[in-house]
Amino acid sequence: MNQTRLILYSTDHCTLCDQALDMLLSMPELGGLSVRVVDIAAEDELYARLAEHIPVLGDADSGAELGWPFDPTSVLAWLGQTK
Repeated sequence: MNQTRLILYSTDHCTLCDQALDMLLSMPELGGLSVRVVDIAAEDELYARLAEHIPVLGDADSGAELGWPFDPTSVLAWLGQTK
């Protein structure tokens, strides 16, 4: 796995987003990958596109996205497909 840069699209007071971030940070398979949290409320376009779908995991390099619900198995499978 190369140095993929992951984006977790989220917003404040989103319990599912908090769960998704905790899960990502607990996955040893993602060691070495950066995870950046982006608050969709700060950007009108992101909010309009993702407000009803967060949390959404994005690959900053390919632009691929994985919508909730996801678990460690589906995240690893998705990462394998984005390469």
